[in-house]
Amino acid sequence: MNDIAIVGRGRMGTALSRALGTVPPFGRDADPHDFQVVLLCVPDSEISRAAAAITPGPLVGHCSGATTLEPLAGHRAFSLHPLMTVTGPEAVFEGAGAAIAGSTPDALQVARDLALRLGMRPVEIADEDRATYHAAASMASNFLVTLEDAAEQVLGPERRDLLVPLVRATVENWASMGSDALTGPIVRGDEMTVSRQRRAVADRSPELVALFDALADATRALAARNSISEEEAA
Repeated sequence: MNDIAIVGRGRMGTALSRALGTVPPFGRDADPHDFQVVLLCVPDSEISRAAAAITPGPLVGHCSGATTLEPLAGHRAFSLHPLMTVTGPEAVFEGAGAAIAGSTPDALQVARDLALRLGMRPVEIADEDRATYHAAASMASNFLVTLEDAAEQVLGPERRDLLVPLVRATVENWASMGSDALTGPIVRGDEMTVSRQRRAVADRSPELVALFDALADATRALAARNSISEEEAA
């Protein structure tokens, strides 16, 4: 699909180039103005500079989740943010959501068409909702890795394989059941066990106690909310 140029040779740029079958990605200072569409896959802080380097003419888009179309001023602009974790060029986009926006009807249509070409489900996200959308994405993905790393520190890196099936099952249960997938001692009201867990964390990884306390409090609140919902439904 040689009517599309991708600027940015990082993880997202190389993965999208492979998935879309484009020419190899250009460097950040490139001016591929002879293409119909230019998609910027650069860090958020570099979008404005990369866009300014492009001679007006093609549709210009970016792949940032939190950024509005403002840094693309001077171009017919769009955005396409795959709601998918991308760690390398073999990333699979099919089945993922995609946040899209466009400054003109044709720009929005290009964003939608690209999402569909990649097998993604396009969803329009307004500028005023971008930060909220991206915060949810970071909580669901980035923070999950941070949490699992904390669990691995407590149990020991050599025992990560014991946690993997549990994590996968939990995510699948949450996908089908939502917050009703919550299990464990807090749901059962077993605060004695929670206290023992906290002491163990303090002994093994004291720097994680604050995180444990915050998550325990949030889990108590979720369990209480679920209990109230059950009572209301009864």
